[in-house]
Amino acid sequence: MKNILTASHLIRRASVLVLSMALFACAHQAPGPAASLKNAEVMTKAKQEQITADQALQLLKDGNARFVSGHVQRRDLPAQVRATGHDGQFPLASIVSCIDSRSAPAQVFDQGVGDLFVASVAGNVVNEDILGSLEYGSKVAGTKLIVILGHTHCGGVKGACDGAELGNLTQLVKKIRPAVNMTPDVHGSDRSSKNHHFVDAVAENNVKLNVQAVLDKSPVLREMAQKGQIKIVGAMLDVETGKIRFF
Repeated sequence: MKNILTASHLIRRASVLVLSMALFACAHQAPGPAASLKNAEVMTKAKQEQITADQALQLLKDGNARFVSGHVQRRDLPAQVRATGHDGQFPLASIVSCIDSRSAPAQVFDQGVGDLFVASVAGNVVNEDILGSLEYGSKVAGTKLIVILGHTHCGGVKGACDGAELGNLTQLVKKIRPAVNMTPDVHGSDRSSKNHHFVDAVAENNVKLNVQAVLDKSPVLREMAQKGQIKIVGAMLDVETGKIRFF
């Protein structure tokens, strides 16, 4: 009798183990066709035409909230590559960002393939080439939003604060100097890169100056903004938290 009870107990344990393994396999199986289709969705011409500048801005805010929380969207990137390669690209926004490795727009805004035009340069400064790119993005390709994205602890801004000189970098950091000059002392009189409070204040003013530069130097984009066809905004990324603040 004891042997029979022991065998019965072992059978029950084995059954529970088999059921647990089956449930685990179901929970971790590859997504089905419906899930794959959803993850492969990209911006289309119809979607782009319907979206407003304010809606595009909200999509970026929502994406950054996902990035900060760690709940980014699952995407079938190879499928998105195939979709955009076959049907074309219809981004919702153009981003001018710094080259900083912590501020990649597609990541910090949690966007997929074909969602963003991105122009990156140290200190996120706007020049004629970038203005031409932004004009193409909005007037030709249909983006509804332009974001000048700065960030904390910016190396380009630090170089401008210290008057750095190094090859072609010398001319680049000079373009950030107006932001240095307009920024009052912050947390004491130290206006060098050692005062990170001052550096971050300069970085924010640099963003604001470059937003204004887009409006001042591009009649095409200025007219579109005045007509409400696009919106041009500035934003700051906190590299310590990943959170983006718009202004």
